[in-house]
Amino acid sequence: MSQPTIVPYFSFADGAAAIEFLEKAFGFEIIQRQDAEDGTLIHCEMRYGDGVVMMGTDAGRAKGSPGVYVVVEDVQAHHDRAMKHGARIVYGPEQTEWGTWRYRALGPEGHEFTFGTYSPSTEPPSWA
Repeated sequence: MSQPTIVPYFSFADGAAAIEFLEKAFGFEIIQRQDAEDGTLIHCEMRYGDGVVMMGTDAGRAKGSPGVYVVVEDVQAHHDRAMKHGARIVYGPEQTEWGTWRYRALGPEGHEFTFGTYSPSTEPPSWA
């Protein structure tokens, strides 16, 4: 099982339409998908070969502004290092509803980086 440590993350105004396009046009496969009660995409992981992309719906995010998710072991220590070196923090360390930890910061020219303990895989989770 392959587990990448750096994963592109995309936010779309219409996440469900993006998934359909990626499947049909590019041959991406859904690993896992989570939708809200109203059917809006919350989170999706898709694979192509041994690569993984993550995505969600966020109509407020700038078009064409992908982020990067990076797996780290110690979110608090990583956050503190980023702060020490002047990173602009979008939000500080927080525990997710899935029991993992994450924080978001802006890198050069405003690109968003999320650092967290969740480790995506090219295989569906056992609970999916």
